[in-house]
Amino acid sequence: MPQQKDIVKIAIQMPGAYPQLIQLDQKKPLTAVIKEVCDKWNLPGPDNYALQYADGIQTYITESNRLDIKNGSILRLTKAPGRCAEDLYKGIQSSDSGVRCDSLKQLANVSTDITFAQEFISRDGHSLLVKIVEDAHEAPLIMTHTLTAFMELMDHGIVSWENLSSVFIKKIASFVNAKVLDTSIQQVSLAILESMVLSSSSLFNEVKQEITLERLISHLQVTNQQLQTKAMALLMAMLLAGGEADRQELFEFLEKRNLRQYIHKNIIHSSSSVGDEMAHYLYVLQTVRLNHLEARMKTPLDSYNQEQRDMLHGLRQAAFETESESSLSNERRRSLCAKEFKKLGFSNNSNPGQDLSRCPPGLLALDTMAYFASRYPDAYSRFVLENSSREDKHECPFARSSIQLTLILCEILRIGEPPSETGSDYHPIFFAQDRLLEELFCICIQLLNKTWKEMRATQEDFDKVMQVVREQITRTLSSKPTSLELFKNKVNALNYSEILKLRQTERLHQEETLAPPVLELKERLKPELLELIRQQRLNRLCHGTLFRKISSRRRQDKLWYCRLSPNHKVLHYGDVEVETEMPSIEALQEKIPVADIKNVVTGKDCPHMKENKGKQTKEVLDLAFSITYDVEEYSLNFIASSRTDFCLWTDGLNVLLGKEMSSESMRSELEILLSMEIKLRLLDLENVPIPDTAPPIPKPPSNFNFCYDFSQAEQ
Repeated sequence: MPQQKDIVKIAIQMPGAYPQLIQLDQKKPLTAVIKEVCDKWNLPGPDNYALQYADGIQTYITESNRLDIKNGSILRLTKAPGRCAEDLYKGIQSSDSGVRCDSLKQLANVSTDITFAQEFISRDGHSLLVKIVEDAHEAPLIMTHTLTAFMELMDHGIVSWENLSSVFIKKIASFVNAKVLDTSIQQVSLAILESMVLSSSSLFNEVKQEITLERLISHLQVTNQQLQTKAMALLMAMLLAGGEADRQELFEFLEKRNLRQYIHKNIIHSSSSVGDEMAHYLYVLQTVRLNHLEARMKTPLDSYNQEQRDMLHGLRQAAFETESESSLSNERRRSLCAKEFKKLGFSNNSNPGQDLSRCPPGLLALDTMAYFASRYPDAYSRFVLENSSREDKHECPFARSSIQLTLILCEILRIGEPPSETGSDYHPIFFAQDRLLEELFCICIQLLNKTWKEMRATQEDFDKVMQVVREQITRTLSSKPTSLELFKNKVNALNYSEILKLRQTERLHQEETLAPPVLELKERLKPELLELIRQQRLNRLCHGTLFRKISSRRRQDKLWYCRLSPNHKVLHYGDVEVETEMPSIEALQEKIPVADIKNVVTGKDCPHMKENKGKQTKEVLDLAFSITYDVEEYSLNFIASSRTDFCLWTDGLNVLLGKEMSSESMRSELEILLSMEIKLRLLDLENVPIPDTAPPIPKPPSNFNFCYDFSQAEQ
């Protein structure tokens, strides 16, 4: 007896007969199963039949895919793939055009199945289709079915695209180039050329020689959206398939033919909604066009490059009316330049090129600043002079802000990232402007200055301001503005107070979606989950962490290790070698009793940060913490390797001191745990008993006569 898991209960249909309900033994050969089915219906020649899914994609059942059959599947007894292939092969050679048309239409439908495709191709059927195309004597409907069937057969990868003749390629290209032709033929022809281009570089070169790009671009101006999409797909394939030189040549050609304007006028501007497939191609084109900026984004400023130095000094000279520098001594000139670069907002005023050494944004930040200074000189001068003359510590640094803003725009527009296969997040505004990044920068740098004043920000608020500006830009772009003017109006209307209102509204909306009982449940769960986080923090301290040790007597940082004893009463620490991953407590020579710890301080309040005041970067300050002990006369100073370690240790030390955890990591983890726990508690289990053991599998029914035959009812 076969095991229960090898038996699948299915129904088998055939036109003009009652369905058979059988228990399919998956270990029995498929030929034997088909013979039993044919015998029940008194059908001779079981070799001429096959099983096929009756619903959805009507795939043939084979020995390789039969295990995919599920209980309750409905199959259909139909012609065997070989017999079907033979009949269609003869049908498309018939002298009767009606028979040829019907055969080619059916061929286009069944060619999606790889089992049939193998049978048809083994009879050299694809060559017969190629000949029909090369002769080009058939009516448009027959030619459409021929091309569709050919495309479906080639999609299986059984036959190489490179086996196609030049005559065939020229004929397909002629269909695309024709000014008057059935659009269905042109759509399939465009799809065939796209597959050719993506299959090999040699076919790419052949298609490139045969296709008329002006005609291809003109397909974007038609009202038929499917034809537009296929034309765009071929353009994208040609842009991505060739080598760097081919891609650059083709891209320059498309730019000269005003492809961007064509798209904006005929696809985006004239259409309120763009299909998913077209949206993907617009996203790819946007990425390809923007990635020419990648090289500048990844190149730091070269202080020995005269052109780059001239651009940098041009920013200073455009902002300040300086006396003739040629008459000044070298020392006086350097002093004057350093003073003006400081007013411009460079962190390193003696060598401002160091500010542009970070990649990204690299030289791209210099390009955007220079574009703003030359394109909008009045706005540039107003920005710089307004902030350089302030003495209330509320000045907005132009250079530092510009560098960070350029980086934000690169991240939002995904400059330097390859297009994803499923990406569709394109910006309509991109196709309305040639130099989109630079123009966006000019709008957003003025927005940044406006937001800075609205927030009454100081240098310490720099990151906070940049977060608000990023939010202003992303929220505005998400509304899909179609022009720079529209973007400018919307982004300036979205001021700081509006951002605060939106944040508050969204936060209240999230809380309002929770019913009062849920809010009560949330409060009840908090203590338990906080305790879970506390235990995790203490366990992390017991495991220990490797830290950098700052010493004024050493030019290089020394590594040391600190860990909490298992009984949570002593902190053990000591110097370690680089290779040591987790030293034992016995290997750590120094220790501090937890009872002696008085306080935990962070950032600029740490003793080792006060000693080096003005020399530490903000990144180091954000990772520094200390514990004081013995009436605060001594301290143990830490610099975490990451923000995560900083949060884990400061939380853990506060737990040891009986204080509340306050890190952003704790708040994030608590929200995640609360969300998960509430969802589990609110599962719809009312009046549903949960058994301790799995319920038994019920016995199968005595018969299957309850199956209703829908096909008979339709007849």
